[in-house]
Amino acid sequence: MAKLLIVEDNEMNRDMLTRRLERKGFTTVVAVDGVEGIAMARSEAPDLILMDMSLPVLDGWEATRRLKAAQETRTIPIIALTAHAMESDRERALRAGCDEYDSKPIEFPRLLEKIAALLDSSGGKGYD
Repeated sequence: MAKLLIVEDNEMNRDMLTRRLERKGFTTVVAVDGVEGIAMARSEAPDLILMDMSLPVLDGWEATRRLKAAQETRTIPIIALTAHAMESDRERALRAGCDEYDSKPIEFPRLLEKIAALLDSSGGKGYD
């Protein structure tokens, strides 16, 4: 089963995502800001990252740019999670290096489809 890194500063969002993803069989690890997210991506080698874009310390935009610039993390797929739902926000997330984009509030079935598609395309472990 795939390991997902959730980078999210909102405790309720973190808990909801962690519980629901683990029920689907994923292993999850959590970071609460962009700096911790980068460190966890390096130490945990997740199969995919769910990146909130509005984070303290280092925002998700810059954390994504740094992850995609680093040799050891550049191939990890990243899904941007943001309350900013404009088409320009999606384009901005993709320009920053995100592989996919999903708006909040999260529609869990839609997010699962995006996770599955990215894991399949990246040769990840997938999920059942």
